[in-house]
Amino acid sequence: MTDAINAFVPGPRAHIAGRPGLPLSGLTFAVKDLFDVAGVATGGGNHDWAKANPVPARNAWAVQALLDAGAELVGKTITDEVSLGILGESAFDGTPLNSAAPERVPGGSSSGSAAAVAAGLCDTALGTDTGGSMRVPASFCGIYGIRPSHGRIDLAGLMPQAPSSDTAGWFARDARTFARVGTVMLGEKPGPLPTKLLIAVDAFGFADPEVAAALHPMVERLARVVGSSPREELMAPQGLSVWARAQRSLQPVEAWQSFRPWIEQHNPRMAFSVAAGLIAGSQVPASDRNWAALMREEARARLRHLLPPGTILCLPTTPFPAPLRGQSIPALQPLRDRITCLCAQGGLAGHPQVSLPGATVEGAPVGLSIIGARGSDASLIAVAQAMEDAA
Repeated sequence: MTDAINAFVPGPRAHIAGRPGLPLSGLTFAVKDLFDVAGVATGGGNHDWAKANPVPARNAWAVQALLDAGAELVGKTITDEVSLGILGESAFDGTPLNSAAPERVPGGSSSGSAAAVAAGLCDTALGTDTGGSMRVPASFCGIYGIRPSHGRIDLAGLMPQAPSSDTAGWFARDARTFARVGTVMLGEKPGPLPTKLLIAVDAFGFADPEVAAALHPMVERLARVVGSSPREELMAPQGLSVWARAQRSLQPVEAWQSFRPWIEQHNPRMAFSVAAGLIAGSQVPASDRNWAALMREEARARLRHLLPPGTILCLPTTPFPAPLRGQSIPALQPLRDRITCLCAQGGLAGHPQVSLPGATVEGAPVGLSIIGARGSDASLIAVAQAMEDAA
C-alpha cells in the first residue's frame, strides 16, 4: 500500500493479518501512534519518545479487540506530537493530507487516522480524544468519529495525556462500518433511537454563520429521525469560553504531570508550541485549578440535566471548516481557542459525542455533533445509521 497522503508513520509498516468468519473480517484498520502494537515502537509523534521507552510486548486493548474480531491491521498513523495538538501539523513527521480539502489541515491530534480513513487507505482507524482529537479531524475530513463516554473504552496500552479526559474512539467513512466497529468496541449493538432533540443555540451562535447555515438541513433531518420537534437550549449557561478556560486549566496540568518524568530525565526535542503548552501546564496556579475543578462539576451537572436517557443535543462539531495549512503560530492560536469553546464539554463532562458528516462550507467539510447521556454511545451510533439512511 502506498502512502501518498503521508498518513502513516515513516519506516516499516506495522501489519497483522485479519482472520475470516469474525464480525470485522474483511475490514482493514490503522491505529494512531499512541496505541501499543506488540513488537513495534510506540512513537507518540516525537522521535525521542520512542528512544526513551521500551518496545511494547503486547497490543493495546483497543488494537487487540479489533484483531480478535477479525480486522486486518495495516499500519500506525501520524499523530500530533505526544497528542498535544488539534490541527494535525506535525513538526517531526509532517502533515497528513486532508483529501476532502487538500489545501487545509486534517485536524489533530488523530490526524493520520482521520486522513487515512478519508482517503480510503483503510476502512476504520483508532484515535484518541482528550480535548477534541476525534471530533475535530472527523469534522475537518468529512467522516464519522466518536468520542465515547469517559471510561467506556479500556485504555490499557495507550499513551496517557490527561487521564481525567482521555478517551479512545474510531473513524469510518460510512455509518454501516462505523456501527460494525462500534458493536465490537462497545460490546453492544446500535440502539435505541432517542426520542427528544435539543439544539445548543449558544454553540450554533458561536460558529461561523456559514457553518450554522450549512448544518441547518442536517438538523432538520435529525429532527425527522428522532421524531420530535427540537427545543433550543443553552449548552453552557456560564459561557462556552468559560468552559473552555476550565478545560485549558485542567488538561495542561495533567499533561505536564504525565510527561514531566520523561522531560526531566531525557530533555527531548519538541516543537515550540508543544513545549510552550507543557510549560504553561506546569505553571497553572492552585487557585485556577480549584476554580476549574468546580466549573467541571457545574458542566457535568448541566449536561446531566439536559441529557436524561432518550435525549440528545446537537451542535456544530467545529466553529469553522479546516484552516489552511502552514499558517503562523500567532494566526493559529485564536483558531485553537475557538475550537476549544465547542469541544471543552467532552473533557469536562465525559458524555459520548459523535460527529456526523454531511455538510460543506466553500467545498470543505463541517460536521454536526450529537451528544447523549453518559453510556448512550450505542444510541448515538444508531442515530448515525438512521441519518445516513435518511439522506
